[in-house]
Amino acid sequence: MTQDIIDKLWKYADLLGEANKSARLTGPSDAETLFNEHIADALAGLPYLPEGCSFVDIGTGGGLPGLVWCISRPDTRGVLLDSIGKKIALLSGIADELGCKNATPVCMRSEDFARGHREAFGAAVARAVAHARVLAEYMSPLVAPGGLLIAFKGADVTQELYAAQPWEALGLSEPETYPYSVANKERTIVVWEKTRKCPARYPRKPGDALKNPWPR
Repeated sequence: MTQDIIDKLWKYADLLGEANKSARLTGPSDAETLFNEHIADALAGLPYLPEGCSFVDIGTGGGLPGLVWCISRPDTRGVLLDSIGKKIALLSGIADELGCKNATPVCMRSEDFARGHREAFGAAVARAVAHARVLAEYMSPLVAPGGLLIAFKGADVTQELYAAQPWEALGLSEPETYPYSVANKERTIVVWEKTRKCPARYPRKPGDALKNPWPR
């Protein structure tokens, strides 16, 4: 990673901290904590993003991990998706100030966005959004066969993943798990491959994935 990218990530931490004072985009407001905990966490998933990939970040909030990935990998293109307009407005301002042209913040629910962008991306990512089975239903309709679904989860995801079988119901492989640690916290990255087209009944109406998860 070049010094220019590192400097831009630190500037992002400053801007995100300022934005947190008017809307809770993510936890802390001081740049050092944001960089050492949240930005470093986002960077831990970067090796799993294919080169030259177009991706969608679901529930991006303040741009984690999506804007971090766009800054760090100018070869990629990211849609940063969130349903809260104030967050997207602030995130758009941050991306503009950083000159990050490969990031496109969009205010929309993932279920609605997927209807117009079905299987249009090489990858989808979500960080600290929902249970794995809910995330998979959000992400699978957006990813083309051969692409990847990437989720940031806690240290112990075994039971959560077991409860969501069978993954092939969404056109997915069995998940691979990759443990890592950031700021003395144990975490896991979960990666699925999109092995075939997602069934046409997905995505369902907004809210259905949470109220009636697909394995049931």
